[in-house]
Amino acid sequence: MIPLNRGQEKNIQVGIDIGSSQIRCAIVESNPMDGTTKLLGLGKSAFSGMRKGSLIHIDKTIAALDDALKEAELMANVKVERAIMSISGEQIRGINTQGAIAVHKSSTQNIPVEHEISANDVHRVLELSKAISLPMDRDILHVLPQEYIIDTMGSIKDPVGMSGRRLEARIHLVTVATTAAKNLAKCAEELGIEIEGLVFQSLAASLPTLTNDEKELGVAVVDIGAGTTDITVFNEGGVRHSAVIGLGANSITNDIAMMLQISIEEAEKIKLQFASAKASLSSTELDFDLPADEGELVRKVSEHELSRYVEARMVELFQMVSREIGRADINERLTFGVVLTGGGALLKNIVSLAGEVFQESVRIGYPKGISGVVDVASSPVYANVLGLTLWKSREDEFNPGVIAEKPLVQSWIKIKKWFKEFF
Repeated sequence: MIPLNRGQEKNIQVGIDIGSSQIRCAIVESNPMDGTTKLLGLGKSAFSGMRKGSLIHIDKTIAALDDALKEAELMANVKVERAIMSISGEQIRGINTQGAIAVHKSSTQNIPVEHEISANDVHRVLELSKAISLPMDRDILHVLPQEYIIDTMGSIKDPVGMSGRRLEARIHLVTVATTAAKNLAKCAEELGIEIEGLVFQSLAASLPTLTNDEKELGVAVVDIGAGTTDITVFNEGGVRHSAVIGLGANSITNDIAMMLQISIEEAEKIKLQFASAKASLSSTELDFDLPADEGELVRKVSEHELSRYVEARMVELFQMVSREIGRADINERLTFGVVLTGGGALLKNIVSLAGEVFQESVRIGYPKGISGVVDVASSPVYANVLGLTLWKSREDEFNPGVIAEKPLVQSWIKIKKWFKEFF
């Protein structure tokens, strides 16, 4: 066994993705000289401590998290001390809001410059924009500027250094239930891991899968997990809508188990091997045997019959996703359509069905931009966890021009304070 003789260095980033059926951990090393990122270690562990994004068994989660961490640490030869963690579930809420301030006069090199916008002005208008009334049990996870407006000039991405009398910010807030964040934090703290921040899952999945052109011209990331489906809609470089649907790939497995009267484990195997998202693209003549106990009659089912169950559930899910995309604050169609990530994206012929339902172009979001990924993590399943490792280096993409303390850090400081008070 290789000793873990390397502590977590400055350029080592760790992501922990806690899904409804698996926990994944990724360790990468970034090179600030050339901007490259290399995958060092990857670990995963199956578990059942989460349901629809909500923690239901903390001990099982801690045990599975420990297994995933050890596997990644062994591969990378690095001892994990801190990490970025994902969060999802129906406790996540997204909302668009806005605020405006009068710009103060400032000076540059002792020469008065009337109404020049500073980073402090941007910070003030963001603080005002997010000053909405939230329930006591909720906190702001992300503050994501969509655009700034200076007087009558709109669609400004970075207003610092420009002149004007009035500065308005339009932003997208992602909020989270405080207890949900606190319980996830406890799992990591029990293992001696410092959580540097929490990131909404589909937002993390966008980092290794989307290009800047896609975010600018319009695209939706749909992350189909086991228990939930997370949606983030981008347009003009900003997040226009985010949502979580309490339906995921496990619902297909459950349907197969009930219809065919088999176990969940066997249903999952059959789904991965024989199911198609479009029944018309499956064979009516290819039959397969259903699992049977000794002495029972062997039953056969065709791929087509199985896929009819699957297609019905996937159409329902995609219709719900389509309604959420329609709630985004944009007037035109998404130029780049929909990008599918997560384990649910592995279902055969899913792109074809999604294209019919969404009436948009659809592709699978394979992670890119990290060396070594092709060998072990080239699946859309790893988009979330790899995106988490990129978060710290690319967080400024969501909040350009702001040098004030980041909202994610502010939110996490509060959570850590509550954590200490209650635990």
